[in-house]
Order: sequence, then structure tokens, then C-alpha cells
Amino acid sequence: MDLRQMEVVVAVADAGGFTAAARHLHVVQSAVSGTVRALERELGAPLFDRTTHRVTLTPAGEAFVPAARAALRAAESAREAVDAVRGELRGRITVGTMQGVWAGLHRALAALRAEHPGVVVHLRQAAVADIRQALREGTVDLAVVAFDRQQQRGLTTRLLSREEMVLVASSRRVPPGTAPGGEVELADAARLPLVDFTPGWAIRYAVDRAFRAAGVERSTTFEVNDIVAAAELVRYDLGVCIMPESIADRFPDLPRYRFRRHAPHWRVMVVRPPGEAPQAVAALLRHFA
Repeated sequence: MDLRQMEVVVAVADAGGFTAAARHLHVVQSAVSGTVRALERELGAPLFDRTTHRVTLTPAGEAFVPAARAALRAAESAREAVDAVRGELRGRITVGTMQGVWAGLHRALAALRAEHPGVVVHLRQAAVADIRQALREGTVDLAVVAFDRQQQRGLTTRLLSREEMVLVASSRRVPPGTAPGGEVELADAARLPLVDFTPGWAIRYAVDRAFRAAGVERSTTFEVNDIVAAAELVRYDLGVCIMPESIADRFPDLPRYRFRRHAPHWRVMVVRPPGEAPQAVAALLRHFA
């Protein structure tokens, strides 16, 4: 068994098929299939169930893939250690994030690239639940996300920023009894057509928690998975939206209103698996203020 075989198996598991894995690895499909078959013969157990329409991991495959990921990470760390002795830092980092997250991520990535051009960064954007699972599986090395306390369990975290969310409306829609730029109650927002983000988004988690804490029922008029789409619905006076103030700042033409009580909060943090960080990850962490 060698690292290349492990890399191929992990690629098939991640891609969900042999053809997609071959494209990712830049090899022909027959090479991927042959490598997997040879490893299965060596292990004495099939790693994948193959059907006409899908490829899934067997119980043996479910056990093998996490161990293979760990071995590949260890090999990468060994290479990084040698590069560090030579005065170079190389490697690959996969960073998880989500739409609208802290702008400092981009500054940190730019600073890392200037300091260590040999480090390749892959940016993966997903919902918070998917990012948390990827951190546990080892397919994401570090993430800049908004996690609640339960989602932080078992992970190493550092708070980067904390802010309240605001209600964003069109210039033609003022919540009843509220002066432009004034304060509102969550109940005021619940009486208006609401633009919500899809379940799984950190903003949605925070907004749901705030409404539950306030004991206010609400209904969703629009459900979107894109910040710009939410802003456009608001701009055309089709609804109002609750979002972090730093995101609302991107749409200066849209009035915003603060909440008197029970304001949803947005806590952005840098998150990684526990244990010593690989050198390339540690280098990126140093650039977060």
C-alpha cells in the first residue's frame, strides 16, 4: 500500500465516482479503477459498492478513508517539515467559509500568499453544517465561520468579531410606528414579508434563535441562498431581511433598523481541528488579527 493508492481512494470517495475522480487527478478512468482494484485485492475487502448510477463506500471503505486522510496529512506535514528546514514553506490548505463572512479572511489570504508563495490555498464555500462536517473529516484544514456553541464542540476556535444583526428594508418601506433609521422589535419584523436565508446558513441559525428567545412566530415569504439575491428582493420592496450589519454595509442605499431587544448576533471565528496545526495552517493563522 502506498500514498498514491490512498490518494486515489480518497479522490473517488470525495468525487462520488471514478470518472469524476479521474478528472480531478488528471488521469484516465482506467488508471483510477485499476489502482482501487489492486488495493482492494491487497486489503482483501472491497472499498466501494459499484452500481450503474452511483459509487458508495462499503463498511471497509468507511473505515479506510479517514485513516487514509490522516496518512496523507502526515505525509504532507513531513514534506512541510523538510521545506521549513530548507527555509521554504510549501503545502496545501483547504479553507472553509460561507457567504458574507468576515472580510479579514481575504486580507489574511493575501498576506499569506505574499509571505509564502509556495503555499496553495483552496477556498471552499458551504453551509455551516457542511463546513463543520468537513472539519471533522479532515477535508477542510481551517474555517472562518459563524458557529454557535454547540457547533464549536470538539474544535479549536478563536473569536474574530462579534456584531448585532439589523433589519434591512427598502427606502419605500418603513416599519409601522418607526422613524427612518430608528429601532424596531422582532415582532415588527414578523409582521412584514420576510426574506430569509435557507436552513443551514449561519444567519438563519442566529435569526431562528432570536425569534425563539423573543417568543415571536414568523413566516418566511422568500427563502434564498445568496446575499445579493436577498438585497435585490429588499431593494424592489418585496420584503425585508435580517442580516449582519457588516453585510448590510455592502448595500448603503438600503435603510437599516436596529432591534431594541433580542437582536440576533453574528459571531465570526476561525476554527480548526484540535491538536498542533500544520506549519502552513499555522502561518495563515498568524495573519488573523
